[in-house]
Amino acid sequence: MEQLVGVHHHHHHHSSSSSLSPRTPSPTHPLPHLLRLPSSSNRLRPPDHPHSSHPVSKLLRVTPPFFLVLLAAVYLLASFTIFSSPAASLRPSKNRPKLLLPMPAPSPPPPDLFELHGGRIQAWITNVGATVTSLLVPDNNGVLGDVVLGFDSLDPYQEKCSTFNDACLNNLKLNGTSPYFGCIVGRVANRIKDGKFTLNDKQYSLAINNPPNTLHGGFKGFDKIIWEVAEYVKGENPSITFKYYSKDGEEGFPGDVSVTARYSILASTTLKLEMEAIPLNKATPISLAQHTYWNLAGHNSGDVLAHTVQILGSQITPVDETSIPTGEMMPVSGSPFNFLTETTIGSRIDQVPGGYDHNFVIDCGEVKSGLCHVAKVTDPSSSRVLDIWADAPGVQFYTGNFLNGIVGKGGAVYGKHAGLCLETQGFPNAVNQPNFPSVVFQPGEKYSHTMLFEFSTK
Repeated sequence: MEQLVGVHHHHHHHSSSSSLSPRTPSPTHPLPHLLRLPSSSNRLRPPDHPHSSHPVSKLLRVTPPFFLVLLAAVYLLASFTIFSSPAASLRPSKNRPKLLLPMPAPSPPPPDLFELHGGRIQAWITNVGATVTSLLVPDNNGVLGDVVLGFDSLDPYQEKCSTFNDACLNNLKLNGTSPYFGCIVGRVANRIKDGKFTLNDKQYSLAINNPPNTLHGGFKGFDKIIWEVAEYVKGENPSITFKYYSKDGEEGFPGDVSVTARYSILASTTLKLEMEAIPLNKATPISLAQHTYWNLAGHNSGDVLAHTVQILGSQITPVDETSIPTGEMMPVSGSPFNFLTETTIGSRIDQVPGGYDHNFVIDCGEVKSGLCHVAKVTDPSSSRVLDIWADAPGVQFYTGNFLNGIVGKGGAVYGKHAGLCLETQGFPNAVNQPNFPSVVFQPGEKYSHTMLFEFSTK
């Protein structure tokens, strides 16, 4: 499986060079085959030995003129190709525009942390997984509290399970995989049944990181990679824009995809997230989600069972025993999933085995700047209120059921239900459910998903 996934990695970018000159060297290293000759030739050629009867070296000794003619021809052809190429961008240039996509970054940038200071709220966001690590929000007395679960250092955000060893499997059983604190998950959020789907008559197999299914993009999804910082604006309307180039075959998904995520602070108490993705050469499923765990009383204040929640969805997509939707729609009325009016989380959670981890179909009643009102969360102790607006068809309501004493910021211990997630998204396993809204995008089509996190006090 892993071998299959790796096969694609060498063939991504041929399509970006001129069709007339498939061997045109990349602009960063003119004639890379000549530059690398000394070191690689020492490795690849047999040692010069007087009695060597290696057929290749014999051929080169017997026919030096042919070899020289060949070398001259290659050199002339390469020179002609470089200097006659009509595409100016193929020539080395000091002042190339920085945002030429889809060329991937040559090496991953270092992990870093960025502050967005927007008047009454402050966010800390890292390029590891485009993750919100801290968010300070005032309570009804103006006292700032950090309302998101997370870690003190960037290392835990990068941990992943790469092989099926015992420690990894135990970890999966304990945590339901890593907790995905604050990150953006993709290429496809939520679960894909048995890690398989068929697209254009071809079956794709993905990493099974949440047996028997794929969850949140696989072992190394968008949450574990280090995004490139494309823009960082401080001042009155602060924002940070991350970019990522997801390659063909990555975690088993088809095609190269160019992804952008931009966080900004608006009107002093609203955090906005705009996510976009464009498949470049193959149809592929895309469904991104923001996976912050909220505790409006403060990340270190215990469980969220006293929070009230309103979810503006009158149906859920019920699931089987491995949390895969059955394909039907179930009305929430008369069930413990009815959050159409504000309801305390703890009042009926014991009627849902394991806790809430379900996708709600957003009704889209009230609209603000093109976004539907998805949910409202209130903490009675601090009077903090969070309203979420988005343009996705569904929202996963998750009550931190797999948190099992993870040590987080400032030594806080996050137990079961220490936070709640409201992940707006395409429906889980939509790529295998023809009656769900499609998450498949064609080359050049734009996936777009915007969220507003609007804070106030009661």
